[in-house]
Amino acid sequence: MTTTTLPAAVRIVEMGPRDGLQNEKQLVSTDTKLELVRRLERAGLKAIETTSFVSPKWVPQMGDNAELLPRVLAAAAPGVAYPVLTPNLKGFEAALAAGAKEVAVFGAASESFSQKNINCSIAESLERFRPVTEAAHAAGVRVRGYVSCVVGCPYEGAIAPQAVADVAATLLDMGCYEVSLGDTIGVGTPTSIQRMLEAVAKRVPVDRLAGHYHDTYGMAVANVYASLEMGVAVFDASVGGLGGCPYAAGASGNVATEDVVWLLNGLGIDTGIDLDALVDTAAWISAQLGREPASRVARAVLAKRAKAACAS
Repeated sequence: MTTTTLPAAVRIVEMGPRDGLQNEKQLVSTDTKLELVRRLERAGLKAIETTSFVSPKWVPQMGDNAELLPRVLAAAAPGVAYPVLTPNLKGFEAALAAGAKEVAVFGAASESFSQKNINCSIAESLERFRPVTEAAHAAGVRVRGYVSCVVGCPYEGAIAPQAVADVAATLLDMGCYEVSLGDTIGVGTPTSIQRMLEAVAKRVPVDRLAGHYHDTYGMAVANVYASLEMGVAVFDASVGGLGGCPYAAGASGNVATEDVVWLLNGLGIDTGIDLDALVDTAAWISAQLGREPASRVARAVLAKRAKAACAS
């Protein structure tokens, strides 16, 4: 059921340095990643997922995690969180040694996706996270949970909302302070997203949920709005629309942070983010990768600036 009023403020969790860069074929230097984080800080982001403590065998792009995180934390901006992804206890221990104060664990609502992505069943993956959450709480480290494939799977097709609710509730019971619901392959529409949220909200309070929507079919911003109508006030996004999914052919990156901020600005919803600085960051990191930003808003703002510069 939709709410009558939209949230007054929204928190955006920036995915660019981790989810955005992890599938890049060219290795991005640690210095470039560090500069990306700093630019995102200056744009007003208060939560920046920085890296992933996974085996470099599986994700070579994140192989500099033990170098990057300490460098980020050495000059951490006040009030900014730098969560990192930790798929297992070994990854958590490495993250803790590097100074992590917040970690994330991830499961899937699809059995097939879980097997392809992390080589185990949903039940096995959740049991694998239990020692991580227990160790994190013992160390005073916050834990965020992710659920992948919340409306569709590249192997199984449509996913039952109840399956998503089961995984989300389990992550909450394990002590995750928030559960992010990921449309990993970007097949969701406002109707399917709201149907999923209705099921999950019966098990997990809406103020403990976040939306994580990929833009493969151009529906991500619409899905953000549909989620706002349901009372969701936290969204994951990736500067410049960076990212993809190695297990889902053709999947686009997470919804562009600039596109979400443009929507929220238009709705009068506070984010604390400077859109112009964000567009500058999108243009900068895209140039580092040798391409234009995927974000419609970034391209429009940059084109408008170029036109104004020519006219002056």
